[in-house]
Amino acid sequence: MEPRFPASDITAALSLPLEAPRSGAAWENTEVMSIPWQNLRSSRWKAIYIGILILLLAITIWLTPPRAVELHNILHHLNFLPFMIAGMIFGWRGAVWALLFATLVQTPTIVRHWTHWPMDAQDQVVELSIFGAAGIIAGFLSDRERIQRKRVEATKTELEHVYTELRQKIDQMKKAERLSAVGQLAASLAHEIRNPLASISGAAGILKRGHASQENTDECLGILEKESQRLNKLLTNFLDFARPRLPRYQPVNPGTLIESVASIARHSAILRDVELVIEEAKNIPAVECDAEQLKQVLLNLIINAVQATEGPGTVQIRSFVRQNRLQIEICDEGSGIAPEQQEKIFDPFFTTKENGTGLGLAIAANIIEQHGGTLSGTNNPEKGMTFRLELPITRPLKPGEATRAQ
Repeated sequence: MEPRFPASDITAALSLPLEAPRSGAAWENTEVMSIPWQNLRSSRWKAIYIGILILLLAITIWLTPPRAVELHNILHHLNFLPFMIAGMIFGWRGAVWALLFATLVQTPTIVRHWTHWPMDAQDQVVELSIFGAAGIIAGFLSDRERIQRKRVEATKTELEHVYTELRQKIDQMKKAERLSAVGQLAASLAHEIRNPLASISGAAGILKRGHASQENTDECLGILEKESQRLNKLLTNFLDFARPRLPRYQPVNPGTLIESVASIARHSAILRDVELVIEEAKNIPAVECDAEQLKQVLLNLIINAVQATEGPGTVQIRSFVRQNRLQIEICDEGSGIAPEQQEKIFDPFFTTKENGTGLGLAIAANIIEQHGGTLSGTNNPEKGMTFRLELPITRPLKPGEATRAQ
């Protein structure tokens, strides 16, 4: 379940917004290099190359003896090349000009052969017509493809512009959302600090007047000590939430980790007449995680489950692997939570406990999110609540590390 006021919003409020891409400018070399033969790639030189090819074919056909029928057939078929090249480069108009130039330069050969070798002359005329038509058709297709390409490029440019504007709008919205999250957090923190400060101020006022009895003095000193510790705990939890340290990954046995946390929480469970039941699936592999942070999360969830269960009762701790992810479920037998408050359980300073700070679940969700996992809580069908923790078996790679691995 995604928190409505996720922990990542607070830490992200201190980070810089992403810059909008600039049409791939970071990947392109904008310097223009001077190439000696660059002019040879211009349209004029391409047309000259095609004209030279047509002229060479005409001269070769003129010089080839008419009796070399097979060689003449090969030369006639080679007319296909300049027509197709002209059509693909210059479109159907280029193919027409190539056909007209080829007809012009090969007309002397056709006239010379028409009387004595009419079959060769007729063959030459037919092949000029067929290959010329093929070049014109290729030119039509090339023109259409070129038009489509221009449209695609124009659409691409427009989409890049829209994408840039969209990213800027998203960055502005994220910035506004982060500022709103910081404002809500500041308001919540001020509200939580106000109550202990009021108690401290009242106790200090009584002591300042100097007319309090020894019993009242001891009571005021106790209030000062208790509320000071409460403020210190509140600020410590807030700093842990706002500036979480990065996980230190190492292979951890989930069963051993759960057992060690349960042994710590078992004393509190015995005092409340609550039994901790651990159900562990077989052959669970080691998980790459920060053992201390995961212990902190599990201890918080188990203590919450013990406190929510009105003894005698049972808190079940189940662990198993599904879809290459470790899943740990902590199920209590408490009263659950109202449906309208279920989306707020991971919000900072939201708590249903009388003396709770409301940062325990927010810190736990932040830690699990840094591990690439999820933390959710749902009401059970009968009674109580189940918190489900999901973690990847292997440490999630950062974008740079993923690139290097690939």
